[in-house]
Amino acid sequence: MADPESLGFEHMGLDPRLLQAVADLGWSRPTLIQEKAIPLALEGKDLLARARTGSGKTAAYAIPMLQLLLHRKATGPVVEQAVRGVVLVPTKELARQAQSMIQQLSAYCSRDVRVANVSAAEDSASQRAVLMEKPDVVVGTPSRILSHLQQDNLKLRDSLELLVVDEADLIFSFGFEEELKSLLCHLPRIYQAFLMSATFNEDIQALKELVLHNPVTLKLQESQLPGSDQLQQFQVVCESEEDKFLLLYALLKLSLIRGKSLLFVNTLERSYRLRLFLEQFSIPTCVLNGELPLRSRCHIISQFNQGFYDCVIATDAEVLGAPAKGKRQGRGSKGNKASDPESGVARGIDFHHVSAVLNFDLPSTPEAYIHRAGRTARANNPGIVLTFVLPTEQSFLGKIEELLCGEGQAPVLLPYQFRMEEIEGFRYRCRDAMRSVTKQSIREARLKEIKEELLHSEKLKTYFEDNPRDLQLLRHDLPLHPAVVKPHLGHVPDYLVPPALRDLVRPHKKRKKLSSCRKAKKVKTQNPLHNFKHRGRKSRPTTMPS
Repeated sequence: MADPESLGFEHMGLDPRLLQAVADLGWSRPTLIQEKAIPLALEGKDLLARARTGSGKTAAYAIPMLQLLLHRKATGPVVEQAVRGVVLVPTKELARQAQSMIQQLSAYCSRDVRVANVSAAEDSASQRAVLMEKPDVVVGTPSRILSHLQQDNLKLRDSLELLVVDEADLIFSFGFEEELKSLLCHLPRIYQAFLMSATFNEDIQALKELVLHNPVTLKLQESQLPGSDQLQQFQVVCESEEDKFLLLYALLKLSLIRGKSLLFVNTLERSYRLRLFLEQFSIPTCVLNGELPLRSRCHIISQFNQGFYDCVIATDAEVLGAPAKGKRQGRGSKGNKASDPESGVARGIDFHHVSAVLNFDLPSTPEAYIHRAGRTARANNPGIVLTFVLPTEQSFLGKIEELLCGEGQAPVLLPYQFRMEEIEGFRYRCRDAMRSVTKQSIREARLKEIKEELLHSEKLKTYFEDNPRDLQLLRHDLPLHPAVVKPHLGHVPDYLVPPALRDLVRPHKKRKKLSSCRKAKKVKTQNPLHNFKHRGRKSRPTTMPS
């Protein structure tokens, strides 16, 4: 039930066109961060706001930004069209998402407020043409905004009124410190500014001193993740790396995890190793990583959101590796070479209806755990987080627990005592599949993906028309076979299924393309783990209704 004292959108003095857009999005009440931040922003105050991932931070700055722009155009003196608002984000994906949200909110006033995204480095020429038309709001990474400022494609010194730094605690960790300091030299002395973040750290304090002027700090009294009634968090202790692969194979192949899931690993090499391993058992997955072009990454996310496949393997090492301050990341760590330093999925990217987040590799920092877990249990949907832990990593798990619940509180990460002996019959299959995934097969899988990108690249289309021999060499190259797939591994004989799980197991069917009608109906998140409960009792687990 809504708090009777809470402030609704209709009581904030917003433009009717914004209220209509909010209604179209299905938002009946503002979230806590929106309720607190929007009125303060409309009063002209600088804001330093912390709110957990998935709490509606983007709308919390987009709504007052649009309201201030509309009010200025409606009541202020007629002035030359100029860029009045800038939104800085750490990744290209977040820039695209922020642009999309602003466009949705300005659906009924799109003629009055225009927004441009300049985060993609490869689109410099088209961006220059867009910036010549002086959109009202520009969204981009600090490096791309600075580049346009230095080339005089963008001028802000006499026009900027509002600056937003979204996911502010990632700006410095992404290596944008020098770019941000240079960018600030191109701004006017007086402007309103918002810093939005999921965590507060020393980087935020440094940003606060650089960007804000007498800010109001909103450190909302809410947990960093949803409560246990919405988000269940478990940790599984695996005695070895082989046990991790074995357990994941059993959970996915026996359909103990249902609905859409995200698998997080720490390196790009690991993501392909895991994908090729699961392919051995006819478990379809795809890899989302910084080596892929931006459009390909966004296409993967879009297809995942539309239900074309259930499982994405994501590597966020370039986001969470804590690079040296003030230095841009060029080459990543081992297994992450050449990945795009302005890409990453641990933060902010809006995956829809994710039932489960599986931390196959333990995240590198406690804060990283929070941002991974924030991909599920969004918008009042239930979710599960399952973290695979080796015995040597249990001390680090305590740091995550401390961040989640503080000292002296009941543990949040419940131990799941999975009886590994129940799936011991799968071990020989697991070992067989692991042996098939070699370093050479991983290398070939990555080359195959790059080859596919080349063949389907619109930008190389003209080149291939002028150089048909190069296209033929690509098309008639020897086919790559990353790993030998043994068909019998895709089938699970009944005698291998543990008796306690036979009532819960359903055949692993290939996903079919959903019709538009079925896509529209399939919006609710399924209960992700039908057999995934803390085993503190001996009774046989029961199946919850789908």
